Amino acid sequence: MKWVKNVIRTFIVIIAGSLLVGLGINMFFVPHHFLDGGMIGVGLISYYWFGFKPGLTIILFSLPLYILAFFMNRTLFYNSVHGLWLSSIMIDLFHHWKSFIILPPLMSALIGGAFVGVGIGLMLRGDSATGGSDLLAQLIGKSFHVNVGKLIFMFDSIVLVIGWPIIGTESFLYSLFAVSTVGFFTTILTHHMEEG
Repeated sequence: MKWVKNVIRTFIVIIAGSLLVGLGINMFFVPHHFLDGGMIGVGLISYYWFGFKPGLTIILFSLPLYILAFFMNRTLFYNSVHGLWLSSIMIDLFHHWKSFIILPPLMSALIGGAFVGVGIGLMLRGDSATGGSDLLAQLIGKSFHVNVGKLIFMFDSIVLVIGWPIIGTESFLYSLFAVSTVGFFTTILTHHMEEG
């Protein structure tokens, strides 16, 4: 019965993390055209530039890395598939909340970054991921004993630089602060994984 409790606990953690990510992105990032990094950032770029649904974009761009995970780490693959679907659905589901409350940009970057960082951190603690870049970070982190949060921060920075021309300099600077906040909270919540 212990494994049933572990499965239920992991699923609750993944749902809670997905909820925080969906709310953080839509309520705090989207109103100011902020970017996140990784696959969420790719999804937001596709939304700002082409009007595509960010959650659906995340799923499509994550597929190759999930295929890789299927062969490298089946447990991580199965856990992360739930995280990918749930977080992507939450991002698209809460999209209409983008005008629910509009805070000043700096406050939005801080609160949104905390929401997303804690959400991703919770999901990673449950051996799950929101998209392909998080999954890749976990595979690298587990193989080379590198902190997953730091790897995600590196991937996030790359996506930010790519999205800079699309969102403009002001939103880029706030996005940089938001991603730093995401990285801070994710690193704190995944610190134990460095040794695992």
